[in-house]
Amino acid sequence: MSRDLLFEIGVEEIPSAPLYAAISQLQRDAEKALADERLGYEMLETFGGPRRLVVRVTGLVEGQEDRTLRVKGPSVKAAFDADGKATRAAEGFARSRGIDVSELVREDEGGGEYVFAVIEETGRSTLEVLPELLAGLAASLNWPKSQRWGNGAARFIRPVRTLLALFGEEIVPVEFAGLKADRFTQGHRFLAADRTVRVASADGYDAAARHGMFIYDQEARASLVREGIEAVEAQHDVRAVVPEKTFSEVVNLVEWPTVAVGHFDEEFLEVPREVIETAMTKHQRYFPLEGPDGALINQFIVVHNGDPARSAEIAAGHERVIRARLADATFFYRADLAANMEDWVGQLDSITFQEKLGTSGAKVARNELLAEGLAGLHGADPGQTAEALRASHLAKADLVSQAVVEFPVLQGVMGRYYALAAGETEAVAQAILEHYQPRFAGDAVPSTVAGKLTSVADKLDTMVGIFGIGMAPTGSADPYALRRGALGILNTIIEGLDLTLNESIALALAGYRDSHDFDIEEIGSAVKEFMVGRFEGLAKERGHAYDTVAAVLAVAADKPADAIKRCEALTAFRATSDAMENLSTAFTRAKNLSKPELGSSADATIMGTEEAELADALSEAEHAVAVSYEVGDYDAVLGVLAGLRAPIDAFFENVLVMDEDATVRENRLRLLNRFVALFARFADFSKLSE
Repeated sequence: MSRDLLFEIGVEEIPSAPLYAAISQLQRDAEKALADERLGYEMLETFGGPRRLVVRVTGLVEGQEDRTLRVKGPSVKAAFDADGKATRAAEGFARSRGIDVSELVREDEGGGEYVFAVIEETGRSTLEVLPELLAGLAASLNWPKSQRWGNGAARFIRPVRTLLALFGEEIVPVEFAGLKADRFTQGHRFLAADRTVRVASADGYDAAARHGMFIYDQEARASLVREGIEAVEAQHDVRAVVPEKTFSEVVNLVEWPTVAVGHFDEEFLEVPREVIETAMTKHQRYFPLEGPDGALINQFIVVHNGDPARSAEIAAGHERVIRARLADATFFYRADLAANMEDWVGQLDSITFQEKLGTSGAKVARNELLAEGLAGLHGADPGQTAEALRASHLAKADLVSQAVVEFPVLQGVMGRYYALAAGETEAVAQAILEHYQPRFAGDAVPSTVAGKLTSVADKLDTMVGIFGIGMAPTGSADPYALRRGALGILNTIIEGLDLTLNESIALALAGYRDSHDFDIEEIGSAVKEFMVGRFEGLAKERGHAYDTVAAVLAVAADKPADAIKRCEALTAFRATSDAMENLSTAFTRAKNLSKPELGSSADATIMGTEEAELADALSEAEHAVAVSYEVGDYDAVLGVLAGLRAPIDAFFENVLVMDEDATVRENRLRLLNRFVALFARFADFSKLSE
């Protein structure tokens, strides 16, 4: 026998992101709770809307399964005295398990004999188990912020107003937040004929939801919103700009979604589209519309929670809201265009970058010097160097512009527009835009050398400064997003900068020499270790095995771009089992006998045939890999190394390395050292697992 279970927590409006997290947690917690209580079911689902969280279980059994418990007690020696009489230990154990001492059984376990309590436990009815179980689910939800209300002690993200709990048609007497569950739910605030909706049974919830004009299934709401947007696109020959984050948020802002179209004055289209999109998607949760040519038009989509019959009036209200916001944005943009970017750079001296590291103006000065130094290390041409210098000078200027003060997310974006308006080159303007990139995992790195240099300089200056004042990331705490910054630096270098970590970090630290008394060696070492740690994670995310990364970093940790190429070559080579076996076998046999302290200069005049053949093979291999290293062809390097399997096998088969003659023995060991050194130039192959 089974029945359906429905549990709904009715609340005031829950913010979107925490709602998604709560739905997921509720699913996990409910599955575990029912499993722990030995309650079987056919299907368990969790849902959420702005004013409710829902657990629905189909085919929940009527009672727990019976079970037999075997509880281990003291050893027989401790439980009974020499006369076989139960000791206090046995009596206490039996009493704690609710049985008589005569019911204890003896069993061998682990080489000893112990007493056990064997208890037949009859399962409770589901209706008896559910009140505590469901209350526990509600109480255990994790919220980023929670609150108390009224005189109660319960905490939740928003005040809980109703509890609905039904097992079939029967009310489950759950108590939480000062409420006792009933069979009533909240209808839509504006659309429902009845604000309080009676639910006859667990399987009658869908009918009650239709009557109450709410859609509790977040996926169903998402489908309706998506269909509404697509209908507008088809009807008006437009395309909606729909950021996934905004779409997800909108889905959880409405209980009965209706899609409508609003308009705004065409004059506002003179403002950069990023401003319009930001004002709409981030501030108002609207979706801008593009025409057939891809340009924004003066229309937008709004998803509302009101009466579909009044969509025109509702859209008009939203038009008034966006008109005011775009009017402000237009004013700010025009005022910024009339300003001077050099004046803005001067104003950065009054803005604190970090309390212990000084102003943003001081940071800009360091960024310029660092960008120039990095350009030299990379070998940038004079034009690229000049572009990186100018971009670093202007990169933070837009922070004091009115548009960025209003829309902080547009820093860099507005800087590009203002730089172009001021007559800067496209390359400089693009570098200003891109110097914040990559902003997140998967984001593009800057597309130009100037942009890459400006980006790395900005991030690296921040990193060494924060390390210098003792605020390096610890555990999950990373207030300055240095882990993300390190990945940004590494990805940017990998995608086209010829930079070493040691030299780059040293240049960055030099920028603080006159203003801060940093321990250059200690901080430089800590920053490099941090960067190498980020590289390990980056390489593994790209599909390289942990031991491949370790082997490469042992010899190439200072050059991220070079290290990733070596990882790629070694990963591909390891995928070919025969080739990798040759490589590994050749190296291991030599490595096990090598004596690095003897050096690698062997005397050819005392070599036998096999020794001379190995020496000749090494000479040829050294020449071949030198050419391959020059052009960065690491596949070819590994091919040459693997090709040494035959001469090293012949050497070991025919030559006694540990000859009694010390001169001969050491000469042969030097030859093996030379062999191992050739391999060690590429990676530390001893770090590779079998």
